[in-house]
Amino acid sequence: MILKAFQSDVNGMISIPGSKSHTIRALFFAALADGKSEIRNPLVSSDSNSAVNLCKAFGASYDWDNNCYIAKGVGGNPGIPEDVIDVGNSGTSLRLGMMTAALVQGCTVFTGDYQIRKRQIGPLVQAINSLGGQAFTTRANDSAPVVVKGRASGGFTRLDAVTSQYLSSILINAPLLEKDTHIEVIRLNEVPYVEITLWWMDKFGIKYSHNNMKEFYIPGQQQYSPFKCAIPGDFSSATFFMVLSAISGQELKLTNLDMSDPQGDKKVLSVLEDMGAKVTYHKDEIIVKGEKLQGREIDMNAIPDALPAMAVAACFAEGETRLLNVPQARLKETDRISVMCSELTKMGADIEELPDGLIIRESKLKGCRVNGHDDHRIVMSLAIAGLNSPGETIIDTAEAMNITFPGFVDCIRDCGGRIELLEDEQPA
Repeated sequence: MILKAFQSDVNGMISIPGSKSHTIRALFFAALADGKSEIRNPLVSSDSNSAVNLCKAFGASYDWDNNCYIAKGVGGNPGIPEDVIDVGNSGTSLRLGMMTAALVQGCTVFTGDYQIRKRQIGPLVQAINSLGGQAFTTRANDSAPVVVKGRASGGFTRLDAVTSQYLSSILINAPLLEKDTHIEVIRLNEVPYVEITLWWMDKFGIKYSHNNMKEFYIPGQQQYSPFKCAIPGDFSSATFFMVLSAISGQELKLTNLDMSDPQGDKKVLSVLEDMGAKVTYHKDEIIVKGEKLQGREIDMNAIPDALPAMAVAACFAEGETRLLNVPQARLKETDRISVMCSELTKMGADIEELPDGLIIRESKLKGCRVNGHDDHRIVMSLAIAGLNSPGETIIDTAEAMNITFPGFVDCIRDCGGRIELLEDEQPA
């Protein structure tokens, strides 16, 4: 599909959809629990559907009723899947599911789309093998397809968590192992996503300890209880509207966001505020008003998903902005550092790559044809750029938005943005 964006004035109120990170974790915890759980206001998207299908393959069941998943779990004993599990484009589902597969008395095979089959899972494969399971990638390239055989027992592993999902995968499933688990963390990126996982484990009263996230100890033979919860709004999805308001000079009111939530991307608000935007916090809404932005040096390690949108924001900031310490952004659905450099250059950006980020100077962008690279965050970030650039911005592979934010176009229109979603290019 093709997305066309035109320079627009925006204002109004946007209700932010449920968090992908919370939704997928809730689906896994419900699957592992012994009994019936209720997950209200979840994100319904391609990624969350992948998580549901994965957990069903292990024996969990899910019914949908009035914007709520009613889930019945397997009580810590997932069954052997009848077929290969295709996770689609969901890296979170793949990584979390691999350690769940290590609980199975048998083999599980995972695959996914062409992007998943390029994304690295080597450190998690090694950790599963260290903890008594057996795992290998079928092409010996540290990417899916991957085979996992259980049942793992626990023990000691070192882990290079270049993506936090490796660590979250072990943390979620280790309490169900027979023995205690000890993890020595060699490197940990994206700390707030691990904090989300630990927030959930705390809700269940799971016992664990850690040494400043350098080492983790998780006793075995624990269990998850069924639960009822409401999924909070997604700060990662809200980032696009924070940036849209900040660079447009307009005001947007964002609802369904909880500043007490552990999501790391709430930091984007303070970053934009430091750059010059005006942010006002109320109980039921956050108001972002655009002002002239100033370039800054920003450590992006904890907020890698915000890199594409912040690259757009930097184009509208006076002086120079450096987005640094986020090498893991090259390991997402695309190499987001390289892709944002190339696509914003087409629009006229003064931008250059670093090994771990981007240098961006104030630029006069103009609409043109750009490539969304089948990456939801690239597509939506380029749309935000197009809404603030003269001319017509045409973005291909726009269907990728469905991975995390199926309602993105409707939300843009609700606040006055001129945007069109087309099946094919219309004739001139």
